[in-house]
Amino acid sequence: MADSPLLDPTFLFRFEVAVRRHPLEWSKTGLALPESCRLPSFGALAGRPLYAEVRMAWDTSGIGVWMRASGKRQLPWCRQGRAEESDGLHLWIDTRNSPQIHRANRFCHRFVLMPIGGGVRRDAPYAAMLPIHRARQSPNPVREGVLRVLGKTTQDGYEMSGILPAAALTGFDPAEYPQISLWYAVVDRERGWQTFSVGEEFPVAEDPSLWGTARLVG
Repeated sequence: MADSPLLDPTFLFRFEVAVRRHPLEWSKTGLALPESCRLPSFGALAGRPLYAEVRMAWDTSGIGVWMRASGKRQLPWCRQGRAEESDGLHLWIDTRNSPQIHRANRFCHRFVLMPIGGGVRRDAPYAAMLPIHRARQSPNPVREGVLRVLGKTTQDGYEMSGILPAAALTGFDPAEYPQISLWYAVVDRERGWQTFSVGEEFPVAEDPSLWGTARLVG
């Protein structure tokens, strides 16, 4: 067996990706995004799991995401009342891209999107903005129902899409600030954490300096 590296290779770099402009057209089946909107998972460079495809796009109305998780044998573990611990897509976004800060400000957001776990029977998709630990400031609160999410389970996983409207993204102004900070994790109790870059062993959930950069192009 090969020895494990002493230092996570993703810790040595601040990754930058392009997020393409694409109409965020919501329908009864959710949001469809093309293959060209796919985000990489640099965490695979450090041997972290790779079982989900994540796509992201933007337009002036906000940011849209689509994802598919496969290779699962169990239903995702999702609980509306325990969203921070639930399976699904967890997103961290700084609309002003401030890579030098170590504590979140009012432009830093954490969102979770879950394919199930909402409602009385826990079978409805659910999305929420969550607080960031040790944050100096918090973004504007998000009214219930503003975030859009739609999900369905499949034979070996689930598919899900959602829209984070500009109203839920304090400071979102692509014309003036075409770069944002970004980190994501597909969390799954069965398959593990698939991450954008560094893993959960780092304080990435509360330290924006560990997030990457996304250029809003198009």
